[in-house]
Amino acid sequence: MRDRLAGWVVTLAITAIAFVIRLVNIGYPNKLVFDETYYPKDAWTLWKFGYEREWPDAKSANTQIANGDVDIYKTTAEFVVHPPVGKWLIGLGEQMFGMNSFGWRFMPLVFGTLLVLVTIRFARRLSRSTLVGGIAGVLLTFDGLSFVMSRIGLLDIFQAFFIVAAVACVLADRDAYRGRLADHLEAVGMPDLGGRFGPVYWWRPWRLAAGVLFGLAIGTKWNSVFVLAAMGVLSVLWDVGARRLAGADWRAWQALLVDGVPAFVKLVVVSALIYVATWAGWLLTSGGYDRDWGKNNPDSPWTKYLGETWASFLKYHQDIYNFHTGQYIKDQTHPYDAHPIGWLVMARPIGIDAVNDIKPGVDGCWATGDDTCIRVISGMGTPILWWMAFLALFVGLVWWLAGRDWRFGLPIVAAMATYLPWFPNADRPVFFFYAICIVPFTVTILAMVMGLVLGPRDGPYRRRGAIIVGVAVALVVVNFAYIYPVLTDQLMLYKDWLARMWLRSWI
Repeated sequence: MRDRLAGWVVTLAITAIAFVIRLVNIGYPNKLVFDETYYPKDAWTLWKFGYEREWPDAKSANTQIANGDVDIYKTTAEFVVHPPVGKWLIGLGEQMFGMNSFGWRFMPLVFGTLLVLVTIRFARRLSRSTLVGGIAGVLLTFDGLSFVMSRIGLLDIFQAFFIVAAVACVLADRDAYRGRLADHLEAVGMPDLGGRFGPVYWWRPWRLAAGVLFGLAIGTKWNSVFVLAAMGVLSVLWDVGARRLAGADWRAWQALLVDGVPAFVKLVVVSALIYVATWAGWLLTSGGYDRDWGKNNPDSPWTKYLGETWASFLKYHQDIYNFHTGQYIKDQTHPYDAHPIGWLVMARPIGIDAVNDIKPGVDGCWATGDDTCIRVISGMGTPILWWMAFLALFVGLVWWLAGRDWRFGLPIVAAMATYLPWFPNADRPVFFFYAICIVPFTVTILAMVMGLVLGPRDGPYRRRGAIIVGVAVALVVVNFAYIYPVLTDQLMLYKDWLARMWLRSWI
């Protein structure tokens, strides 16, 4: 009970710190930056009409919005290539605080903070250590990429939260399932199942909650489906392992069917239903993109067998899929295109916003001589953190495979499920900030490796381990403070900005 209370005190304290440092000056710059040119505007019309509408030319429209003239959208529907959950959430902030920079960044702030909270709880449950959970939370709090993505009106911070929360529920389901098997054996006074399959538990609320959260994750971005698939397979294999441990012998493999089918329903079917429900605005209105396709194509087999509405829904999804996989997107180029092979070492961060070559005396620039000033928002992680986490990934892999410690396997599988699917798509522009879905799992692995360094509480090397871990965490915090100006659009000398660009590829 005492550790449970301490766990929540630690969780809430670190979460509060994360919220405060992300909140400071979040409305600056008071303009749409980077891909905010899409999602806050989509969110505004989504809440007004149930579907996204087109806007005038981005340059002029964004200037008008920054000046407070926000209802300048067109009457025609916009073709959007991501599901609506993230935009519903961005729009919620706009409904509360207006169509302004604070309004469209408020809900990313909330969910970026909640991402810290759920990562702490996930790492704590996985490691069975409040200290390790707290370390993971501190590391994520002072990660530059997590910080920036919590302060910008994009979709990815919502996706990251839903994915981590869903994986945490899968983990909680594992613990609950094994606990119920143990309680059964204790209740019947048996040391093991004696070769029998054992009781079947249909009601598994944590698994159901995971299905709901995966549905919301996929309703934010489609590639969340890969994590759902990985966790579904892993969860059922855990069921097999639990029954084998309980003494079911070869009958444990029956869990692939007996437990696997209900798992499919709770995870896949439930997530599909939730996903469809997130499109309620489009389904219940008549003006959305492709909304009248079924009506205009009555002879299509889709229309004949599914009806006009669902045929239109399917056609819209086909159009979205074709956009993401078609030649148009493959032909695009971007100066911040970053191949996934370099993400884990932060080989190519992304520029979110920049005002270059600010002359001395302009905007308060204090440069002298030939020097100038600069303002930038860089989507970059805290370098020392990312490089330590990269090394910890290999340590965790060894501990999982050679040391047979399943606890390292879960965050590794989850991280790879958010990471490896990007490689087949590397023939189109992809960006480092997509790695926001990876970092909660890699900092969890790093925190668990730090737990190994710490060793047992009464171990002979505890003091030495505490010094090593303390220095490592302090270096992360100091490194974050050093790059803070390039995360927050602060005015700085060009040479000071350049000093923070440690790799040529960062420029």
